[in-house]
Amino acid sequence: MESMKSKQESAVALGKLLAEHNGIDVKVLDVSGSNSWADFFIIATVTSAVHSRGLQRHVHESLKALSLEIRPTRKKASDGEDWVLIDLGDVIVHLMSPAARAFYDLEKLWFGATDLLGQA
Repeated sequence: MESMKSKQESAVALGKLLAEHNGIDVKVLDVSGSNSWADFFIIATVTSAVHSRGLQRHVHESLKALSLEIRPTRKKASDGEDWVLIDLGDVIVHLMSPAARAFYDLEKLWFGATDLLGQA
């Protein structure tokens, strides 16, 4: 079983990867104390559908090296490109348009969570 530390390291590495590839205002939130279904949320703003797809590709390419895998989910009808969620089990990646990020304001929803990139 993967330890919390290595999950945290993987989440921080993914956050840094998104930032290196021009994800905007990337946050890695430790939500482990707030819920039972995920330990880390990675949130990044994207500028376009093309930008989102590029970041998704970088995430997918890095999964094996980070010992992460995508959890199968039931695909619902696309709501467009405003919010892409990548479920990696204990790590959830959110790629959001500026409008979706402002509207859903996940950082405020998880206000007690520590931003691990802010500490790095």
